[in-house]
Amino acid sequence: MKIFIFMSFIVCLILITIISPIQISAETVLDVYMNDFYSKSNEASQILEEIENSLKDGSRKKVCSRQREAARLGLLANKSLIKAFETVGAQPPMEAIKSSQKRWESILNEC
Repeated sequence: MKIFIFMSFIVCLILITIISPIQISAETVLDVYMNDFYSKSNEASQILEEIENSLKDGSRKKVCSRQREAARLGLLANKSLIKAFETVGAQPPMEAIKSSQKRWESILNEC
C-alpha cells in the first residue's frame, strides 16, 4: 500500500511537471539596457525638476553638484540606449542621441 501511494505521488509530480512547466522569466540584455536607460533618464529629469523648484523658492543650495549628477546620469542613460540598439542590431537614432548628449554636456559644463 505504501509503495502504491509513493508511486502515485511520483506519477502526479511527473505529470504536473510535464503539463505545466515552470517558466523562468529572466531579463534579456535588451531589457537590462532599456531599464537602465529609463531609470537613469527619469532620475536625471527628477533631479532637474527639484533644482528648478529650489531655484523658484530662492534656494541655490547644492545646485551645481545636483546639476552635475543629473548630467552624469543623462550621459550614462544615452550610453545605455546606444547599447540597447546595438544589442538588437538596429541603428540607433544618432541625431537625437547626439542632441541629447549636447544638452547633458551643456548642463554639466554650466557650473
